[in-house]
Amino acid sequence: MTNETDISNRYDVLVVGFGPAGAVAAGMLGARGHSTLVVDRLTEIYDKPRAIALDHEIMRHFDNMGIADSVLPYIAPFTASQHFGAEGQLIRRIDMVPEPYPLGYTPSMVFTQPPVEAVMRKHAESFDCVTVELGMEMTSLDPHADEVVAVLKDASGETRKVAAKYVIGCDGAWSQVREQSGMKFEDLVFDEPWLVVDVQVHEDALGKLPQTSAQFCDPARPTSYVMGPKNHRRWEIMLLPGENPREMEKPDNVWQLLSPWLTPEDGNLWRAAAYRFHALVADDWRRGRVLIAGDAAHQQPPFIGQGMCQGLRDVSNLVWRLDRILKGKSSEDLLDTYTVERKQHVRTLTGKIKAIGQTICERDPEAAAARDAKILAEGGGKPLTITRQEIVPPIEDGLIAKEGTPARGLLFPQPAIVKGDSPRLLDKFTGPEWRLILDGRRIGAGEGEALAKAIDGIVVRAVVPQGEKNADPTALREKDGVLSAWFDRHGVIAALVRPDHYVFGAARSLADLTEQLSDLHRRLA
Repeated sequence: MTNETDISNRYDVLVVGFGPAGAVAAGMLGARGHSTLVVDRLTEIYDKPRAIALDHEIMRHFDNMGIADSVLPYIAPFTASQHFGAEGQLIRRIDMVPEPYPLGYTPSMVFTQPPVEAVMRKHAESFDCVTVELGMEMTSLDPHADEVVAVLKDASGETRKVAAKYVIGCDGAWSQVREQSGMKFEDLVFDEPWLVVDVQVHEDALGKLPQTSAQFCDPARPTSYVMGPKNHRRWEIMLLPGENPREMEKPDNVWQLLSPWLTPEDGNLWRAAAYRFHALVADDWRRGRVLIAGDAAHQQPPFIGQGMCQGLRDVSNLVWRLDRILKGKSSEDLLDTYTVERKQHVRTLTGKIKAIGQTICERDPEAAAARDAKILAEGGGKPLTITRQEIVPPIEDGLIAKEGTPARGLLFPQPAIVKGDSPRLLDKFTGPEWRLILDGRRIGAGEGEALAKAIDGIVVRAVVPQGEKNADPTALREKDGVLSAWFDRHGVIAALVRPDHYVFGAARSLADLTEQLSDLHRRLA
């Protein structure tokens, strides 16, 4: 234990970095009542867009946090992405799954980052137990057996020490938390120079542009085009050998690259930034009481817009674990599966993104022609449509039921529940807690509660289709049959669902459910 006189304040958690991952982590911790200090060396939100895409899993977390209505004005559906081959022919579409939507929200969305990030920060700052200090840099970490001591330096150079039971590094690609804790990046072998351009297009010029998002898989100059909210449009343009990234950021060069679509009179150049698209993942995401998340833990190419989503998955995975540990409900061993789950998920998704990126980035004309023919052949000679949702993998290992258990590691659906004047989504009736959700056509809530009583804080609900006869009278009634179809598809009568909405396991019988509940109780304790 450090000398008491050395420490100015003690907290449950120190969050380093107040970008999207740090803000969501702080908000989730604040909602659970944990004393949290957030520091960031910058004093303002970056006023230009960086991330542009999010998905229904992240929107579900926003709704759980109570901020969905506040971010909706800055969000729009992500249009289908049409992939055009070397000769300009349509070779493939990437779209989203149709209604009824499995999680209750539009599956793929685009958003404007600065105002959405402001909503995240305001939410975190709304909790009395959360302290935010901007213009404050974390300069060193000193782990002890029962806490971590951090040195903080303000803009004037003054320093002080604080202590926290846990530290979460959400401090970006150049993370000091990662570096000082000895965690290293593994290179997943992707390194390409690109220019990212954001334009606020004038209303009368919008008709000149493609009316869906697009990937131009042209070996002469691979380019991505994304339709953002309202008049926001983004181009991601591959830089060629010999092109100086800093020179290519200059407005004259940017407008020359955009000339197939726009002239300078057609819009306002919002941002032009050269990047190297990397594929990196940290070797470990935890050293004792120090953990990392977001860009501090991984980076991936942006070809399906999962960068920010991955960071928010990290903190939603981590915070419910810390909550149980800090409240004495689970031992610190619960953190052992954080790296296991998130690292493998990132590696698998990054592998899929790399494959898409390598397809898009093909520079050899003959190889590009062969690529186009192969993709079209996969669709029987026609452009194949795949969904973004089938690209994002489940949890493959970690705090999930044994291999062979139905639905283990999948995201659990969220049906619309019929009650009162308008349907409400399932999470409104359960919260983002441990849940036992039952097929009310086959098993009642009372029987489920008796089986699950050993698990502290678990919520038990039975769900049946609207109009179902001879069902548990206490069961929630779903509007569109989303969950009933899910139970039927997997051949199960119940599902154990984690606070981050991933399925621990689903049971085919009462005997299976009893075994899974026993396994879960043991592992949570």
